Amino acid sequence: MNFLAALRSALRALASNKLRSMLTMLGIIIGVAAVITMIAVGSGATERVQAQMKGLGSNIMLVLPGGITAGGVRLGAQTGQGLTEDDAAAIAREVPEVQVAAPNSRTGAQVVAGNTNWSTSIFGTTMDYLEARDWPLAAGRGFEAADVAGSAKVAIIGQTVAQQLFGEADPLDQMIRVKKIPVTVIGVLEKKGQNSMGQDQDDIVVVPISTYRNRIQGGSAGKLKRIGSISVKVREGQDMKVAEENIKELMRQRFKVQQGAEDPFSIRNLTEILQAQEASSRIMTMLLAAVAGISLIIGGIGIMNIMLVSVTERTREIGLRMAVGARGKDILAQFLIEAVTLSLIGGAIGVLLGAVATWAVGQFAGWQVSMTLSSIGLAAGFSAIVGIFFGFYPARRASQLLPIQALRYE
Repeated sequence: MNFLAALRSALRALASNKLRSMLTMLGIIIGVAAVITMIAVGSGATERVQAQMKGLGSNIMLVLPGGITAGGVRLGAQTGQGLTEDDAAAIAREVPEVQVAAPNSRTGAQVVAGNTNWSTSIFGTTMDYLEARDWPLAAGRGFEAADVAGSAKVAIIGQTVAQQLFGEADPLDQMIRVKKIPVTVIGVLEKKGQNSMGQDQDDIVVVPISTYRNRIQGGSAGKLKRIGSISVKVREGQDMKVAEENIKELMRQRFKVQQGAEDPFSIRNLTEILQAQEASSRIMTMLLAAVAGISLIIGGIGIMNIMLVSVTERTREIGLRMAVGARGKDILAQFLIEAVTLSLIGGAIGVLLGAVATWAVGQFAGWQVSMTLSSIGLAAGFSAIVGIFFGFYPARRASQLLPIQALRYE
């Protein structure tokens, strides 16, 4: 018996018991759909974290003021001795692993352009911040040395601010008012999207740190040039842990911290945090796929049970085939093809169901999902393997029946 004849015979046998065949395939259908959906959800979570890492920038740390204790009460982060612009300059100058260290200060304000206004974040910093964040300009230019030295009334705006204030119009060289201070838009940032906290990174107006200090903040920072934080980018190939320890040692020296005393600052390795999130997402994807894979194994057990019942029911048919010349390998091929056909049909239906389920999760739950051809191929291939593995024993049992005993079977 050739393959096509065996396939036709297998399809006729399955068609003669449609309900039983469908119930047998149910485990495979659910298993394949579950595998595809779970991998899509897990992959979507991983891609979201990777996008956040890309938006954050590579090898980046954040130095923040620490907390203080008053009357036995800890007042929380950023309540202690403040950081200064000189601290940022010292980190960039004295820590060899550091590529740039940008001083940052932030506040919220209403920004006005003509008859339009928008509430956004005002960020005072230098061009080193954009380098640290791997944040290029979509149009215009960055801050020049003269802008910083002269507290120039210029600004670079994010895509959200540009859209809200100017719509489709070109924002370059347009005038906006920040806390009643007129500034000229000299650049527009590339789109970054949301960060890991769900905040819109493009909703920002960036001004030179000196402009922020002397004009927007009103000079209240004084001669010490207080800032809110320092963004540090470590050179490619350098050890982040070594860089962090060197920054900590330098800052302890600058703050004159006694041995054993608590640091009046904190250092956050943002890249490490997101890498941990990415690893967690990948592990979760594997766990979800493993749990879904159990459904495929259960479906395979169902196929084996039904095929054993089918062998018993068709014992006389098997004996008759052997009596007219069918060989054991023909009987083996016929029953094995039936098992694999059940798995493949169930797998095809499962792929469609998985695609629908993945779409529904993304559409109604609002999760980011990513269904790939590799996940579909993995689920479909695994379903075929399940059919072969669990179908082999019933097929082999059928092929080893003796024709005389099979014909006498009642």
